[in-house]
Amino acid sequence: MNMAKAVAALYAKELRYPDGSPVECVIADTTIGGVKEAAACAEKFAASNVGVSLSVTPCWCYGSETMDMNPLLPKAIWGFNGTERPGAVYLAATLAAHNQKGLPCFGIYGKDVQDMGDTTIPDDVRGKLLNFARAGLAVAIMKGQSYLAIGSVSMGIAGSIVDPQFFQEYLGMRNEYVDSSEILRRIQLNIFDQEEYKKR
Repeated sequence: MNMAKAVAALYAKELRYPDGSPVECVIADTTIGGVKEAAACAEKFAASNVGVSLSVTPCWCYGSETMDMNPLLPKAIWGFNGTERPGAVYLAATLAAHNQKGLPCFGIYGKDVQDMGDTTIPDDVRGKLLNFARAGLAVAIMKGQSYLAIGSVSMGIAGSIVDPQFFQEYLGMRNEYVDSSEILRRIQLNIFDQEEYKKR
């Protein structure tokens, strides 16, 4: 629980929503050691409209019973690199379970061994935690929005081809398509909302 509180303090200090307000962190009411606590946590997260999930652990338990199973939440696990290294065992086992179930999950692990009572977040872990949260928040904020593709491909470059399955299943976004010649026509004939254009 101290690991979770330390990460929540880091996120509240370092991360902001697009409107400038600090991110809100929701922590499970108890530590999670089995199915009952995992279910209670999932219920709390759903009620709180949580958009990103981070599990932290300095110890070992059965990953398949405790892992976050929501396919629409970007998720990561920080396995504490402690002197007894049980966080590494949980991290490896649970990442394997996520992979088996087709649920993307990011693994976070520090390069230096810490004493089990050490509550600090090492610099390398701090960077990984922040990078994950920034990317995860971007995905959470985009969820339910539409991705507008103007034209289909650019010079046949595969990276510019929209993959609707990725947008819809992983990002939770809709895809919409408009031909670039229609955009040009509307610009040339002034067929657009002039006031809305000024706001942009």
